[in-house]
Amino acid sequence: MDLNSPLFDCVRTRPRCEEAVAASALSACAQPGCALAGPYRAPQGRGREGKYFHFCLEHVRAYNASYNYFKDMPDEAVVAYQKADLYGHRPTWRMGVNGPAADAAERLYGAFGDTAVHDPFGLFGRRGFSREAREAKPAQPRIGNAARKALDTLGLDPGVDKAVMKARYKELVKRLHPDANGGDRSREDQLRMIINAYNYLRTAGLV
Repeated sequence: MDLNSPLFDCVRTRPRCEEAVAASALSACAQPGCALAGPYRAPQGRGREGKYFHFCLEHVRAYNASYNYFKDMPDEAVVAYQKADLYGHRPTWRMGVNGPAADAAERLYGAFGDTAVHDPFGLFGRRGFSREAREAKPAQPRIGNAARKALDTLGLDPGVDKAVMKARYKELVKRLHPDANGGDRSREDQLRMIINAYNYLRTAGLV
C-alpha cells in the first residue's frame, strides 16, 4: 500500500484536505476577461455530467440564471427524461412480469407442484404471470393520470383506438397551425399543448 497516495489526501490528514480545497478555490474565473478567482462551481451541461466551470460570484449567478439542462433537446426527449426521473432512471416492471422472477416461480412450482404452493393471488406465475402467459398475451399499456390528462387535451376518452388518436392529432394541428390561419399566431400556446400531449402519449407507448 502506498501511504503517500493522493487518495489519502482528504481522508488521512486534515491539513492536506484543506490545502486541496484551497487549491481549487484558486482556479481562475472561467468568464473571458475576468481576472477574479473562481471558487464557485457550475455544471457544464448535458452530456458533461460531473464536470464543472469555476466562476466568481457575479459570473456564477449570471451563468445559473441562464442555465438550461434541456436546451436544444426535442420535446419528446424532455418528456421521456421527466418520466424516467419519476423512478430515478432505473428499469421498472409490473409485479409478476419480471422475467427472472417469473422463471424462478416456475422452478418453484416444478419442484413442489401446484398443490404444495399456496398462491391464492397468483403472484408466483400460475395465474397469468408465467412465461407462456406473457408470450401469449401482450402487455396492455396502463392509463395513468398523466396519460388521461394528455387524452383530455386532445379531446379523447381513455381506450380510444391508436388510429383515432393519430387522426385527431393531425386534425388539431392542421386547424391550429398559423399557416392554416393566415399567419395568426394567437393559438400557438394551444397548439404547443396539443403537440406536447401527443408526444407524451407516443412516449408512453399509447400511440
